[in-house]
Amino acid sequence: MKLNIRQRRVFSEQFKREKVAQISAGEISILSLSKLWNVSMNSIYKWVYKYSPDHKKGTTMVVQKDSEATKLYELQQKIAELERAIGQKQMVIDYQDKLIEIASRELEIDIKKNFNPGL
Repeated sequence: MKLNIRQRRVFSEQFKREKVAQISAGEISILSLSKLWNVSMNSIYKWVYKYSPDHKKGTTMVVQKDSEATKLYELQQKIAELERAIGQKQMVIDYQDKLIEIASRELEIDIKKNFNPGL
């Protein structure tokens, strides 16, 4: 029976600081670093908490959702914007229909009936 004894490795403080700087800069993820150097993610998180000025253990980050009133206002703004776009498109359609009607009368042919959009 073969014993699989893992060697204990010790990484220098400089090495740990470099890796934490890479993580903070977004150059590498904790998972990638863990796989690359065969180090547990827990150990890397300990390095991050110890050497990163931005990620201290116990720091609470509060993420607030927008209030209902803000969401309602944004949705109303979006609805108004879409209604304006629809109104503009409808004006273009009405203009084109009137143009076709006048051209049909002037040329004495039914443009709508004779128009073939490449079917």
